Order: sequence, then structure tokens, then C-alpha cells
Amino acid sequence: MEFTIGDLSNSIFASLGVSDCRNDLKIPAREGSRDCLVLVDGLGKNVVDEFANKRNFVTEFEYLRTLSATFPSTTAASLTTLGTGLPVGEHGMVGYTMRVPHSGKPERILNALKWDERVDPEIWQPNETLFQRAMRSGIAVSHIAAARYENSGFTRAALRGAAYKKANTISEQITATVEALRQPGSFAYVYLNDVDEASHAHGMGSERFLKALEKVEQLISGLMRELPSGIRIWITSDHGMINKQEHVVIGKNNDLLNDVNLMAGEPRVRYLYISPDAIEEVKSRWLEFFGPKITLKTRSEAISEKLFGETVSEKYIERIGDLIIIANDELILVEQEREMLQIAMVGHHGGLTKNEVEIPLLLLET
Repeated sequence: MEFTIGDLSNSIFASLGVSDCRNDLKIPAREGSRDCLVLVDGLGKNVVDEFANKRNFVTEFEYLRTLSATFPSTTAASLTTLGTGLPVGEHGMVGYTMRVPHSGKPERILNALKWDERVDPEIWQPNETLFQRAMRSGIAVSHIAAARYENSGFTRAALRGAAYKKANTISEQITATVEALRQPGSFAYVYLNDVDEASHAHGMGSERFLKALEKVEQLISGLMRELPSGIRIWITSDHGMINKQEHVVIGKNNDLLNDVNLMAGEPRVRYLYISPDAIEEVKSRWLEFFGPKITLKTRSEAISEKLFGETVSEKYIERIGDLIIIANDELILVEQEREMLQIAMVGHHGGLTKNEVEIPLLLLET
């Protein structure tokens, strides 16, 4: 059976005694347990496979299993699944950028990580988070990450409810985590984004990427050294990464945006919002242009194939594109207005390749 990042968060909180959480991973319950979940953004399974022994990276940890990122395999969707324990179709954070239905002519696009002050985060994602439920159950929940994320719209939508502890450096993160886990019945979520940033800017395997792995190792070794015995340290991620080999600028010297009202998503997965009478024509045009370089699905096909989970809530359906374009292999689909920025990025994610979807789950008990 394939387990997701949402199954992990559900199972950890179930083991801590939070009611109505599924323990599908069968994590042993321990009275007064203390758990630390380290989320390394962009750390795919392939990174652990290739660099663990080569760079002496997380070698002290047991590799428990491979988990699956969400679709799209992107931070906004995956971290909301982590925070709520729900699949994408039930929490509604369907991508990095997505349409805001009924927001005017033309309709607006919401960037989930930059947000939009006109969108209320708790209305956009109204489900109670696991952090809120755990706090109500008496678990001391802490969220340890950079100060800039504390009051972001995305944090308020996907990860609200924890005591936020601002930590901008590795030493600050270690100190904050040790403080957060002093008492029994506590949980700390620690977020680190250096690997993701380095992979985007310079590519997986680059010198900058290897430096980012060193920072992760500094954090982990510091936690192992400073945390008292009896704490479970989990390591996982939200998605993996591929290095691009080919790009197409959508709408530049091609007619791919003809009859398309809006385009959202990101370079590995594009959402096209189209008038109903133009969907078949746009579909034919994209398939003729790209052939096997893309996988194209209508919204109804994607939902029936359960790409977003078992069900998609009616209120979130219109956030998903009428057509969903998934780039195959190492292709990226570039927006003309962001051409230079997106082409300059080496690492990308969002699609369905193994390197994007497969994420590790590691465990060490102090």
C-alpha cells in the first residue's frame, strides 16, 4: 500500500493519543511520548539513496519506508496535507498557483506561498489542522521555522494552531526544538528549506546543493546531541526534484494560449482554465504540439483517476484547471512573463516522476 505524508502526520498524532487520527503506519503509542518531525523541503528519496553514504548524511537513522508526495508534488499541496492530514481534494490547496473562482473578470490567480490579502486563509482552507486538534487534546505543539513564515497566509491556512517559534539559523532551530520538547506529551515540527532553494537555483547535485545537505546534517547532529533520551526524531520531505533538460515558453512563437482564459500551476504542472466550448480544441492543439512530452488530463479524468485523493470536495473543483498538463521526463512549461526566472531555475518539481513523488521516511529514537 502507498502511504502519503498525510498518513505520517495522522499516525504520529494518533500515537500521541489525538482522537480521530488514523494510525495507518502503526506507530507505537507511548504515554507521554515526545516527537520531533523534521521536514526537509525538496529532499527526495533519490537524494538519500545517492548521498547518504557518500556524504555521511543521516546514516544514523533507520530508513523506514518510502512515502508519496501529493499531486501536484509541490510544497503548497504537500504541506497542507501534512498539516491537515487530508488529501488535496479535501483541503483544496490544489497547487502552487491556482484560480480564485468568481474573483472578477479576469479571475485572479492565488500564489499559495506568497498569498493574497484579499483571500482569507481560514476560509480558503477551512478544515481544522492536526496541530489544532492536538493542542486541544493537551499536546504541546510547536512549529519551528524562519521568522518570515510566521504570519504568512499559507502558514495560517495549512499549519495553524501550533506555537510558532522563530528560528533563522541552525543553532536557533536546535535551541528552539530542545525547548519545545522539554515536557512529555509534546510535538515539534521543524522546517528547513535550504535543499529546495539550492536545488531550484543550482540543481540537485550542485556544490550549493551539497552545502545545503551539510546544513541539514548540522541540524540533525545537533538535535541528536542536545535532545534528551526518549524522543523520536522523524525525517521526511514534501517532494523530490528533477533537473530540467528542456523547456518550452508557452505562448512564445506558438499558439498554445489561444482560447485559454487563465494559466496557473508551475513549470512541471500547468492548469488551463478554458471556456467549455473551447476545451476540445485546446486539448487537440497541446497534444499535437507536445505529443508524448506531456500527459494531458481533463479535470474530470484527473478526479476519476484519484490524482487528488479519493474525493474532491465540490467547493474546490473550480480551483483545478479544466485541462491539466503534466510535463514528462525533464521538460518544463514556462510562462512568458516569467521566462527568465523560470528558465534560470535548474531544479523543478510538481509532476509525477519517481524523483518528484518519492520521499523518504527515516527515524531515530534518542
